[in-house]
Amino acid sequence: MGSVADASGVALTAASNVAATSGAGAVDLRLDSGLRLVAEPMSEVASVAIGFFVGVGSRDEPDELAGVSHFLEHLCFKGTPSMTARQIAEVMDGVGGDMNAFTTKEYTAFYVRLLADAVEVGLDVLCDLMWAPLLSQEDLDVERNVILDEILSHEDEPAEVVAERFSEALFPGHPLGREVLGIVDSVKAIDAAGVREFYARHYRPENVVVAVAGAIDPDAVASGIERRFSGNPGGKPPHREAPHGEIRPLSVVKRPTEQTHLSIGVAGLARDDDRRYALAVLDQVLAGGMSSRLFQEVREKRGLVYGIWSDRSAYADCGAFGVSAGTSPANAHEVIGLVLDELDRVVEHGITSSELERAKDHLRAQTLLAGEDSAARMARAGTSKLVHGRVLPVSEVLSMLQAVSIDDVSAVAGKVLPGPRALAVVGPFGDEDFSGFLPRLGGLR
Repeated sequence: MGSVADASGVALTAASNVAATSGAGAVDLRLDSGLRLVAEPMSEVASVAIGFFVGVGSRDEPDELAGVSHFLEHLCFKGTPSMTARQIAEVMDGVGGDMNAFTTKEYTAFYVRLLADAVEVGLDVLCDLMWAPLLSQEDLDVERNVILDEILSHEDEPAEVVAERFSEALFPGHPLGREVLGIVDSVKAIDAAGVREFYARHYRPENVVVAVAGAIDPDAVASGIERRFSGNPGGKPPHREAPHGEIRPLSVVKRPTEQTHLSIGVAGLARDDDRRYALAVLDQVLAGGMSSRLFQEVREKRGLVYGIWSDRSAYADCGAFGVSAGTSPANAHEVIGLVLDELDRVVEHGITSSELERAKDHLRAQTLLAGEDSAARMARAGTSKLVHGRVLPVSEVLSMLQAVSIDDVSAVAGKVLPGPRALAVVGPFGDEDFSGFLPRLGGLR
């Protein structure tokens, strides 16, 4: 069990909000219960992966329930009227299966991966957890301590803190800027009644996608899921309001760390924006791999960092694009300057034809490689169906990628990268140490 701040990744997969799947033999069904099922048979594997994707995450929580999505994810594993938490663990261990869950800002996922001959066991356990969790006050009080420890562990990791502060800077005052885990005060205040009400509102079939991939018979799986459905009917996706568009340009957390962690970035593109393919190419060129501009300039040429990378997150109505690095305090200002210089350079001059082709080839390979595992295919299909409304065939994704031109990349760079920009820093500094960068950032003063 765990949480992730967003669904981002390097390949053109559902993880980066551009879904990919082989599409060969995939089945897309609406069951009588209202559940949406996407199933992809894979004759070459011996495993089955099953996932329930619920269309609610941390952005859908009121302030007083911040962290309830993640809390509920944990509690679903604490038992049902027919199985204790220990029995659930023993059953899954007994068939050699993996079972877990994660929470993002816009959805929550529960999944199992096991051998095909144990698929009925997987369905029994997963459906029971989804439709009949106990959600008792006693279990909540026990799990609250676990989550508070998880929050403390998060706070001990400067790289995670800087990512959180970067989100807060891009989306101030909005739930998208809030950590998925919630905050200590809200987690301490959540009670069983609040969790049950949240579950009853959002864990309903019209807000859930089931995805299955592996050595399966889609009809048999559909029948098994429908037969085990015992939840409340209906439901709908949560209402969401977009961020107001203003940012805070500078967020500094002063800590006596040996390494300074920093993130620099801008608001990005929503998940259905057609320009997302061009942004994926731009991401790869800037800091997406060892041949990228910033890796070569900042690490290989100057030796200022061990790691530097870029990533993009896409949500229903907005997005984020950022560059992150860890460096010594003495080199922090130089690294920030180099990143800002490169952002300005690509806006003014674009990218080269060789960079374009290398980035597209890399993304194509990563997309295809990601489809060779049943769990990866299940995750892509489920996420794609939930957030895009359909599972895009890999041929369509690769066609859109191949169609990206230098002009497309230049256009998206000119739209996204000029800002306003946000800078988040964790290290032995105060805000005043980076005020000189404010003219190159922007947003709220």
